This record gives sequence, structure tokens and C-alpha cells, in this order.
Amino acid sequence: MALDLAPAAPATGTFHGVGLGPGDPDLVTVRAVKIIERTPVVAFFSKKGRRGHARTIADPWIGPDKVELALPYPMTTETHFGEERYISSLGAFYEESAARIAEELDGGRDVALICEGDPMFYGSFMHLHLRLKDRYPTAVTPGVTGMAGCWAAAGLAMTWGDDVLSVLPGTLDEEALVAGLHGCQATVVMKLGTNFAKVRRAIDRAGLLARATYVERGTMAGQTVVPLADKLDDSAPYFSLILIPGEGRRP
Repeated sequence: MALDLAPAAPATGTFHGVGLGPGDPDLVTVRAVKIIERTPVVAFFSKKGRRGHARTIADPWIGPDKVELALPYPMTTETHFGEERYISSLGAFYEESAARIAEELDGGRDVALICEGDPMFYGSFMHLHLRLKDRYPTAVTPGVTGMAGCWAAAGLAMTWGDDVLSVLPGTLDEEALVAGLHGCQATVVMKLGTNFAKVRRAIDRAGLLARATYVERGTMAGQTVVPLADKLDDSAPYFSLILIPGEGRRP
């Protein structure tokens, strides 16, 4: 019998998506901590010139022995997400970021891409997972979602009995938001930022203003929880959302 003397293909690293929860480091899972501690390369998204929120959360578990791979966005809110400049810039950025991570994986090094909240829920990780999952071993560690952290911080029971929970992005146009809200029983509205005034108008038009709660920086320092009707300014940071609890059946 002929022997197969071809050299074995070098083992590649594993690509990890690691959810870090809504902001409080105490809400990071045990599994996420173990992966960060044992993985030689830690990657994270950030704004240009900033450390990044995920990197800040993970600080207790990242020592000087780690290779840190910062992935600064080329733009965030500088232009509308539907404009060609935004689409092409972000597409090129994700391709470049995937290539940088692939270089580490090809060298046999595991990479943990740390993310706020859950990696598979409105997360930038998904764009790299899509580009790398068919080429490398991948694993996803779920995290507490931002909305779960916010409704816990607000003490709001969101779904009762047969309530259906809907999640609406504030980036929808106002008419789409109103239509979506009319069909909802319990609702989370995310992606506020510059969309906040539009979202509040839509909620008011849908007759839900009295049930809505605004949460800013839930579980983090500087947390704010107020009835939406009492928030009169139009400013809302990235880490904010609106909760409209359901009113379903109860014993």
C-alpha cells in the first residue's frame, strides 16, 4: 500500500465572536471570560481615535501578553447609511477587517472578536462572520442583549402571556415606524441617535407615548431611565432605546 507522504495542511485558528453584554462587566458570561483569557488575539471595533466600548468592558481580562487588533470604522454617523459612499466605505472596511483577521487565523492563532451585547443581534461581527465562516472554524459566544439589560434596569416586565415582542430599528422612516407600532404588542425601538425625534413622533402618533420608557446607557455608569413623555429634548446617544411593554393576559 502506497503511503501518503503529502504534508498535512497547517491547522488554522478559530474565529470567535464573543458577546460582552449591555455594558456592566459583571454581566459578561463566564464562557466569554474564559475565551478572552485563553485566546492570543483579541479584535474589537471602535471609532477612529477611540478605544471602543467593547474593549473597555473587556479590560479586566486583557493582559499585556495579548495581541490587540483594533478595527476602527471609517465612518459612523457622518453620512446616511443608505448613501453609496457609506455602503462602499463600510463594505471595503469589512473586507479589510476580514483579511486582517484571516491573516492571524492562517498563522494558527485563534482570534476573539469582542462585541457589545450579543454578536448575532444587530452586531458588526455578523459582517465578518459572513465573510469568514466558510473558510475557518468559527464559534459564537452569546451575550446579554442591550435590550435585556435595559428592561432589567428599568424594572419593566416586557411580555405577558401571549404577547408578541417586536424590535423596530429607529432608522425606518416615520410612516413605517407608525405602521409597525400599530401591529405590535410589546416593542423595543433601537438605533435612536439622530432618529430620536422621529421615533418619538411615531410613538405618539401610534397612541403609545404613555406606555413608553426611554433608557440611556442601561446597566452602565450614567444610566438614565425616564418615561418617554418626560424626555423633552431630542438628543439620544448610541447606547439608548425605547421600551413599550405588552399588556397581555395575566392570571
